[in-house]
Amino acid sequence: MIWALHGAVGSASDWKNFAISMRADGEEIRRIDLWRFLDCCAMSLEDCGRALSEEVARIDPEPVIVGYSMGGRLALHALLAKPDLWKAAVIVSAHPGLNSETEKAERRAKDAEWSALALKAGWSDFLDQWQQQGVLEGVAMPDRTELKSRRASIARSFVDWSLGIQKDLIKELASVTCPVLWLTGERDAKFTRLAEDAITQLGSGKHMIIPECGHRIPWEKPEVFSKECRVFLNQLEI
Repeated sequence: MIWALHGAVGSASDWKNFAISMRADGEEIRRIDLWRFLDCCAMSLEDCGRALSEEVARIDPEPVIVGYSMGGRLALHALLAKPDLWKAAVIVSAHPGLNSETEKAERRAKDAEWSALALKAGWSDFLDQWQQQGVLEGVAMPDRTELKSRRASIARSFVDWSLGIQKDLIKELASVTCPVLWLTGERDAKFTRLAEDAITQLGSGKHMIIPECGHRIPWEKPEVFSKECRVFLNQLEI
């Protein structure tokens, strides 16, 4: 079974077309609503990784995790929380962590601003500002209007799951034993460099750069994304 984790200001429904594509090949998809982990109270990245792994372990003996951006960071924490659980992982446009305290402080400050905007600004104004970030150029995501009801959890995620409080996971990645496919877009130079560094720490890792693509690979190049996931998973069966 494939467990799919959406990105920041995202939704489980973002994976609808991916699920349809993979189900055509017999793959079962579970699209995770990450906001439910923050609906009642604060939860760290580490605690979320453990909670998700424990939840999956009760249901699926051979799970595959797919995580995009923020969801990719949470997927890494799930892999580290329970390395023996996961059959494979696909990490998409994810940041393994900052190693500069100055950069971490700057990121915490910026994420605090995003948190305040998500909680207090007009929802459409917040969404407009979020979409205007350069890293997100290339494709529009599905409508986010319905996420207004989850704004408290989304605002909390900018604090609890900020890259500014995340540990640099690079050195810990050696404990991940399952095969990992790490995808980045050709135009997403920053995250491609990060992936190149991270993949060296993975014993069974492969980095693939998707041509003519930016940060939002599953939605900018959906056919290519599904194909590469399919090829990767089929290789596990050989």
